[in-house]
Amino acid sequence: MNEAAKIYPSDKRAMQEVSALLEQEGIRLDRNLDYTCAIRDDEGHIIATGSMYENTLRCFAVDHRHRGEGLLNRVISHLMEKELERGNLDLFLYTKVASARFFHDLGFYEIARVPERLVFMENQPDGFRHCLSRFERETQAFLTERGLTLGKDDPIAAIVMNANPFTKGHAHLVAQASRENKLVHIFLLSEDVSLVPYAARKELVELGIAGFGNVVLHASGPYIISNATFPSYFLPDDDAASVGHAELDLTLFAKIAEALSIRRRYVGEEPFSQVTGLYNKVMREKLPELGVECLAIAGRAVSASDVRQCVKDGDWQHLQELVPEATYDWLRSEATTPVRARIAAADHVRHH
Repeated sequence: MNEAAKIYPSDKRAMQEVSALLEQEGIRLDRNLDYTCAIRDDEGHIIATGSMYENTLRCFAVDHRHRGEGLLNRVISHLMEKELERGNLDLFLYTKVASARFFHDLGFYEIARVPERLVFMENQPDGFRHCLSRFERETQAFLTERGLTLGKDDPIAAIVMNANPFTKGHAHLVAQASRENKLVHIFLLSEDVSLVPYAARKELVELGIAGFGNVVLHASGPYIISNATFPSYFLPDDDAASVGHAELDLTLFAKIAEALSIRRRYVGEEPFSQVTGLYNKVMREKLPELGVECLAIAGRAVSASDVRQCVKDGDWQHLQELVPEATYDWLRSEATTPVRARIAAADHVRHH
């Protein structure tokens, strides 16, 4: 029996075997993968497999005829070795509910689960707790700096945004939340996987919220709409997978909301994004069940997709109607030439 070895995407026959093995075990081959490995028997048939995308492990299966032979341990060991070579020490994985105990024995800790769907785990026992502590420290520092105090019943809200880039729609959403709440948390997606780099998105959001004295900005980290919690936000996937990822992401958000006493989440409209529309639908259904009110704000659409399309088309007149002055000036500046070139070269700039 061979050791776990890489399966190349170009090896169509092997990938078909991997897909068939996963289906045999009731698992769909994830489209969001950048590495797949497998173990073959002496006849060359694939009898165990596992995959990963960035620092997230997924898509494990062992042929039922070879259970109890330690194959999954070998697959996991192989993938973790590859992650170490990439420099990834903090690892996440999805697994079926029935398999969670096995992965716990391998050193993974449960963060959240979607009942009867999946369990989300990481290899750091305190990773999520450290993220919550950072949010709490940033909040306390903000309150102290502003001389603000929060009463037990003061309304506290949240907005999660990618701001790729910051638009007048984002500004409208922040303004309404600021008026209606004592404190507003903005969680800015901090992974650098968008056409506009994180550092620039952060700077533009900071400029956009500078006039509000009750809005605190946080880098989201890996637990809010990240490639770990919700990869279909960034990469095309089918609706069933998107729903599962959305439910997982919102389950984690509810834990963050509880730690920060957040009882409202504001969401705008993104008319050009199918996955955002689906996420918003799941949010409206699930958040109230988790104790968080979901407030969908009508009016000016939060359409960063439309902004990117204007940049791609060179339609600066329409663009000026969509973004604050700071965003417009930044997009027209010489420093953003590489970003504009990236947008111009992209096949699709509207969020899928």
